[in-house]
Amino acid sequence: MKGKNLDKTLSDIKTKTDTAQALLVFGATGDLAQRMLLPSLYGLHCDGLLPPGLGVIGSSRSALEASAFRARVAESLARYLPAERLADANVQAFLSRLQYVPVNVAEGGGFAALQAALGEQGGTGKLAIFLSTAPSLFSAAINGLREAGLAHEGVRLALEKPLGHDLHSSQAINDAVLDAFPEERTFRIDHYLGKETVQNLLALRFGNQLFEPLWNAAAIDHVQITVAETVGLEGRIDFYDGMGALRDMVQNHMLQLLALVAMEPPAKYDAAAVRDEKVKVLRSLRPIDRAMVTTHSVLGQYGPGAVGGAPVAGYADELGAATTTETFVALKAHVDNWRWKGVPFYLRTGKRLPVRQSEILVQFKPVPHSIFDERSGGLVANKLLIKLQPEENIRLLVMVKEPGLGRNVRLREVPLDLSLSAAFAGQRQRIAYERLLLDFINGDPTLFVRRDEVEAQWQWIDAIRDGWAYHGMTPKRYTAGSWGPSSAIALTERDGVSWHD
Repeated sequence: MKGKNLDKTLSDIKTKTDTAQALLVFGATGDLAQRMLLPSLYGLHCDGLLPPGLGVIGSSRSALEASAFRARVAESLARYLPAERLADANVQAFLSRLQYVPVNVAEGGGFAALQAALGEQGGTGKLAIFLSTAPSLFSAAINGLREAGLAHEGVRLALEKPLGHDLHSSQAINDAVLDAFPEERTFRIDHYLGKETVQNLLALRFGNQLFEPLWNAAAIDHVQITVAETVGLEGRIDFYDGMGALRDMVQNHMLQLLALVAMEPPAKYDAAAVRDEKVKVLRSLRPIDRAMVTTHSVLGQYGPGAVGGAPVAGYADELGAATTTETFVALKAHVDNWRWKGVPFYLRTGKRLPVRQSEILVQFKPVPHSIFDERSGGLVANKLLIKLQPEENIRLLVMVKEPGLGRNVRLREVPLDLSLSAAFAGQRQRIAYERLLLDFINGDPTLFVRRDEVEAQWQWIDAIRDGWAYHGMTPKRYTAGSWGPSSAIALTERDGVSWHD
């Protein structure tokens, strides 16, 4: 399957659930592995969720002894996990699973030693390989794996974003992967899909009769999706200035959230059915093309300001050069199908915003006729607020009567809260990668992104970027610590909508 065959149906792929006997992590000394992947594996180990015999082999170009690698992992566990979770017996048992083999992927050195270290698992066993490397190294890594005999039918491959910078480059990466790993053995990661509240979207919608009959244009006025960050470049200068907010956040995380909100009910909860419905949404997105981009998109770049009471420099000052890279994007999107006819989806993401939060707001329409007079205080339409981070929470805002004996009924909006941390107080809040790594090891692709999803996302994003270039649109300046350019407010206000801040 080549990139041009975007319309080829992938729903006939059969899910394999064979548990891996070994896990190989490329980029094992990098930030993602040390901060997220290895602590996540430790959490699974402590809970008895890793297969007893599963070995974890770390690999990078650093010439480390296995003992030095284990010492580095122990330091990372101490840095990123609470002390009460670091019982010495658990740490030592986890470290005993670890091996290390240096591999210089760019030069092709070390793959034979890696194959030897894997032994039987490398030859005929079930092997899971996680590429936590720059996408520019994917082709070299895959070629090295294939030449070392580590691309056989028992091997599955996980890929970290970014998968390209546009549709063409994404297709090139996918084609390179496909030369050795067919679609059913390729697991593309979007870590947002590992968050409990994101998965709860499916439970909320399809496990409750209360919501699904109202989940359409007849009852919903609009949807807002916000992913706000307080940080700036934070050491990602080379990567971020070449990507910007649209490609870094909207193309993957935010479009996946939109697809989960807007998808039709799948026939059953399995990889093919869920991902089939998501890709239908992505293909139904109305293009924000040259004719619409000036009225349906806003791009911004933060200048100097203050976040959390501390002064911060502007983006160009942090970068050390003037640039047209956007650090903020707001979009007005539409899903052109029967369910969502006329319902706008407002998307907003940016760096150096006032607070760190990710949330989905579903704004319902008001009741068609109020039986209460103006002395009641007025009715406010119901809202469903799904908070993804920093805390995970689902809140339904409803109207109730205020207590009192007066003749006039006074109404007030009150929240019905489902705090996942409170409702499941006895359970540890997990890192999103724990869910994804466990599913990867077990071979369940439901929470991973399929090729046709990725390419449908890029196709929509590329049209926006083309429109920006055609009209010469450049980022508007906003003060760090604010909610972005004033034109982002106008994007919603002209529809009579206010952002939920």
